[in-house]
Amino acid sequence: MRFAFFLLVALLAAVQAELWFGKGGVSRLMSLRHDVQAQQKLNAQAQSRNEQLAAEVRDLQEGLEMVEEKARTELGMVKPDEIYVQLTTRLPTVASVPPVAPAP
Repeated sequence: MRFAFFLLVALLAAVQAELWFGKGGVSRLMSLRHDVQAQQKLNAQAQSRNEQLAAEVRDLQEGLEMVEEKARTELGMVKPDEIYVQLTTRLPTVASVPPVAPAP
């Protein structure tokens, strides 16, 4: 009976030793967690940079559209093979009545 007990304790110790100190043990788990945190930090930095670049692209695209719009409206520029038609509304003119001179 004592022999079986010591055998079970030795097996349990061997399994625990493998868990704590073996190839897939706690030290490896901690190392992997550290690696994952470092990679997540790098990913966050890359994501931030990607967002900045996307914003710059949007600004450049919209900026060109704004320049084109100003050139069309303010300078009357048109693209080749394009007909530019500008409609304006005029205020109705009111006939002015000369002032009446007071009677003498």
